[in-house]
Amino acid sequence: MALRDWLGLGKSTVQDALIAAGVEEDEVAAAVDAGTLELLAIERLVITDEQKYSAEEVAAEVGISLELLTLVWRALGFTDPPPDEPHFTDFDLATLHQTAELIDGGLVEPDMMLQMTRVIGSSLSRVAAAQVGVMLEQRRLKEAAGEAGTDDFDPEEPFEVRAGLLLDTMPSIMDYVWRRHLEGEARRRLVQLVDRHDDDSKRTVGFADLVGFTAVSQQVPDHELAAIVDRFEALAYDIVARHGGRVIKMIGDEVMFVVDEAQTGVEIGLTLAETYHGEESISDVRVGLAAGPVLEREGDLYGPTVNLASRIAGIAYPGGVVVSESIRDEEAENEAFEFHSIRAHTLKDIGRVKLWVARRRGDELSLLAASRLRREIGRAWIEERFG
Repeated sequence: MALRDWLGLGKSTVQDALIAAGVEEDEVAAAVDAGTLELLAIERLVITDEQKYSAEEVAAEVGISLELLTLVWRALGFTDPPPDEPHFTDFDLATLHQTAELIDGGLVEPDMMLQMTRVIGSSLSRVAAAQVGVMLEQRRLKEAAGEAGTDDFDPEEPFEVRAGLLLDTMPSIMDYVWRRHLEGEARRRLVQLVDRHDDDSKRTVGFADLVGFTAVSQQVPDHELAAIVDRFEALAYDIVARHGGRVIKMIGDEVMFVVDEAQTGVEIGLTLAETYHGEESISDVRVGLAAGPVLEREGDLYGPTVNLASRIAGIAYPGGVVVSESIRDEEAENEAFEFHSIRAHTLKDIGRVKLWVARRRGDELSLLAASRLRREIGRAWIEERFG
């Protein structure tokens, strides 16, 4: 019985469904006492089809090599299946048939299919982890509030209600979000092709990282650290999306984002710095921006521009936004911003580059920031005249 069949259980409770699926009553009772019944239900009932096909049998049935099947399975984020032991279900077989049809029909090359598979596997792995994480965090918050033993999840609630949330609501949300992102990405690429520049792969890449996160992570409890990271991510996604950018990834205490225009990149960088500075629970961020050609693969960005932006973020002062010379040159006449040259820096694996601090025109610097900026400008003046 697979997830799609849950609704056929009628008014059965989750406990009834687990017992009907062959789970021992003692294990079900222990899960009720521990407050883990819903986790047990997900583990045992999301996929209950019998594992009856070996990897060799699936490869032969689908019409692909055992090597390609293994690569697809790894790309999805799963461990290698044993080649001659039952591991795959009817549901697995049907899905792999669809994958093979894409290749056989010439709609996608095997290498490109594996790229897409890695993106899908990685993204949905995070979705699943987030769903379970939210479930556990809700329970922890209730226990901390003195509501131990109470939960939004009622073990006596009809299973068809719980199944409906997982079967209908979450897939519908994911389908909707995917369609909106697909529409937006097609529109962005269309604009690039219609208004082709000298180099239509040129983008503005930004990094923003929390100051002092390593020290904080060693001083606060895990749940407080999780709250800091959650707030950091929420603000980053909100600000970047609000200005038309795209978050590429979160790397612990760092966010990487991309936009098409340098002006928008500078605006996002300054807004990030201002917003985090005003947050009591989060430290300042350092922001680095660079513009140039990038290589986009599997939803990630690569190339010298990405490396430069990352290195720049590492030398920016807390609350500061430092940009590459190309961004400063492109936005030098923009009346919304002003740029102050700082001394050239030698960046690892890149070399010596000129850098600029970006500010909103007319903004006043804090005493500390002003002191740092004067020091950098002084060093730049000395280096320019005396080497």
